Amino acid sequence: MAVVVGVVVLGIFGGLHWYVWRRLVRDTTVRGSVGRRVGTGVLIAGPVLLVGAFVAESAGIPFLLIQIIAWPGYLWGALFIYLVLWLLAGELVRPLVRRWSARSDSSASRTPEDVLIAATGGADAAPRDEPEVPVSRRLFVSRAVGGAAALAAVSTVGYGTHSVLSGPQVKRLTIPLANLPRAAHGFRIAVVSDIHLGPILGRGFAERVVETINGTQPDLIAIVGDLVDGSVEHLRSAVEPLARLRARHGAYFVTGNHEYFSGAEQWMDHVQELGLRLLANSRTELPFFDLAGVNDIQGKRIGQGPDFGAALGNRDLTRTAVLLAHQPVQIHDAVEFGVDLQLSGHTHGGQVWPGNFLAELANPTVAGLERYGDTQLYVTRGAGAWGPPVRVGAPSDITVVELASKQA
Repeated sequence: MAVVVGVVVLGIFGGLHWYVWRRLVRDTTVRGSVGRRVGTGVLIAGPVLLVGAFVAESAGIPFLLIQIIAWPGYLWGALFIYLVLWLLAGELVRPLVRRWSARSDSSASRTPEDVLIAATGGADAAPRDEPEVPVSRRLFVSRAVGGAAALAAVSTVGYGTHSVLSGPQVKRLTIPLANLPRAAHGFRIAVVSDIHLGPILGRGFAERVVETINGTQPDLIAIVGDLVDGSVEHLRSAVEPLARLRARHGAYFVTGNHEYFSGAEQWMDHVQELGLRLLANSRTELPFFDLAGVNDIQGKRIGQGPDFGAALGNRDLTRTAVLLAHQPVQIHDAVEFGVDLQLSGHTHGGQVWPGNFLAELANPTVAGLERYGDTQLYVTRGAGAWGPPVRVGAPSDITVVELASKQA
């Protein structure tokens, strides 16, 4: 079954690349020209680098080479998505441009240039499902639509890359909790998830995140998983700024699924060396409420999955419980254990539109605050990005959650 799925995915991947090549290269260049050779080379190198970026870490190649491959590989992935989307949108415009072009030169006779382009094979033969028109007109339409689609795709990815590299914005949210004592009214938790330090986002990005968090002067910092994409050996310098996180009640960490792809046990030890307090299926009693944390679901692979009983069992049910859990789907267990508020990440808000629609299929909440029974779930879009350093329609954030007592 896995082989069949793999073949289907590979077929779709290859078919879409052929479509992009046809519209952007074959239909817009003359056979044998430098433009066609260059365009074809890019459409071959792009997917090769993308696949290489995905498998580089597991292949055990030097980290510097991983970084060299990751930038163009992952950026090609984002660019490819929007090339396909904009070219598909161009299919709707193409007949209108063709009709306008036909009207504009309907009174003109065929020029020697038309004959020359046809003789040299420019723009190739028209597809069978398109009416026969002068080659020069097809070439004009293909270049106009393809050029506009390419410009739109590059602009979209450029905007999305700037959005990530400029750092997350601070989002503020007040959440009333029924059982929260009056003395805890206004308690502020800085929630940060999905920083994804790795071959693309490194030490400089970590410093920006730390500066932003400390600037909010929170009472407590909650890092809810997916801190890294890589080993402690490779990312020791990148995560070092996290040692400068400051909050009155400390900074806490729970694992995300990506920690289990990067050596979770080593990272659990290392974050504590940085001064973060690990909540691995455990809880701590703060002055005004219980703070608990569970491992990510991916931990089941190594026998370290989430254990809600260990984290929340035998507690004083009259005290407010705040749970750190990386994935929103863990809300159902949180409801059973009487959690008042779950703080999660994982979804990135979809990261790149229309990824939000896919995220909705796998998560009960993609971003924001929702209620499930007596439990509230807040999902942050995360601070960084996975894969391509691009966000479109899902801006990154660090959320300052201010707890409100209904008794205040």
